[in-house]
Order: sequence, then C-alpha cells, then structure tokens
Amino acid sequence: MNIVCLDLEGVLVPEIWIDFADLTGIDALRATTRDIADYDELMRMRLDTLARHGLGLPDIQAVIDRMAPLPGARAFLDRLREHYQVIILSDTFYEFARPLMRQLDWPTLFCHTLETAGDGRISGYRLRMADHKRAAVRALRELNFNVVAAGDSYNDTAMLGAAHQGILFRAPENVIREFPDFPVTSEYEQLSDTIAEGFARS
Repeated sequence: MNIVCLDLEGVLVPEIWIDFADLTGIDALRATTRDIADYDELMRMRLDTLARHGLGLPDIQAVIDRMAPLPGARAFLDRLREHYQVIILSDTFYEFARPLMRQLDWPTLFCHTLETAGDGRISGYRLRMADHKRAAVRALRELNFNVVAAGDSYNDTAMLGAAHQGILFRAPENVIREFPDFPVTSEYEQLSDTIAEGFARS
C-alpha cells in the first residue's frame, strides 16, 4: 500500500501567517518555517507579536475564512487520492485549518492545537507531539506502507528524510541549497510524476 504525506501551507494552501501579515501590515508575522527552522522560536515570536498588537484568534480566522486553496491544488489532491492514500502532515492548527479543509473535501489532517483565552487571545499552543511529521512517516513505514512525502520548508525536511522518497515542492532557494538530496518540483503535474517515480523505486 502506498501513502503520500503532504505538507499543507505552501503546498496546497497559501501561507496563513503571510496573508494575515499582509492584511495587518505587521511585517514580523511574515516569517514562516521557510525562514526560521526552530518552530518554537517562530511561534513564540508570533504570539508575542499578536499580544503586542492586541490581536487574537478571531482576527486570524476572519482572514482564513476568505482564503482558498492554491490554484490547481484541489484537482491535484483529487487525482492523487484516486491512486494513493493521502495524509496531510502540518504544523498549522486545527483552529485555523477547518475552512480550508472543507474546500479540499476534508482530507485527513494531523496538526496541532491552540490555547485560547475567553476573549480570543492566543495564550499558547500544544504540539500533538514533538517532531510529529517524521514520527508519523516512521510509524507508517513500520506498518509496512510505502511512503512518499512532499513539502516546502525546513520543518518538512525531517519527514522527507524519513520517507522512502522525499520531494521539495516550491521550496525557497535557502532550503533547496541546504537539502540538495531531495528532488525539486514547482508544478503539480511535475509533483505527481515525481511521486509516482518515488513509489516505483520503493
């Protein structure tokens, strides 16, 4: 049995924090896992910035409600699911993802949860588990699945390395330079072909 594991933001949907930064004009919120490899450092910076500006979960959800998957993402995902099982492994939060998952016809999603106060302020976050993307891929392999994984950021590279084949999709140059062993793709058709090639070799 073949399973494809995909990152969410940057692969199937836009970067939520970047869209929110564009709306609010807060440049510090444009940083993502493409820029900062340490996820806890990134999230602490984000939460501190939100607190300084008096922004909370309802403000972010208002932006997400207007977002849509990347052009071609829904068709790509639908074609992929005709041939493989697909799991989305993301470092986003269930509180963010629901409107976007609805537009993608509810694929399976493993991600994290936010801690919020009664006034909507985000007080913290809870990881489902540390390094959950790599752990999920390893667990699937132990269950005797063939796994191909695709992502675009630093926080995806551990999962790509744990898979039978890892693939970078629309990754920034800094990630491509630091992880030259992963094939690089930029269009969904190319990604589909590279996934098929990965399973053919596994």
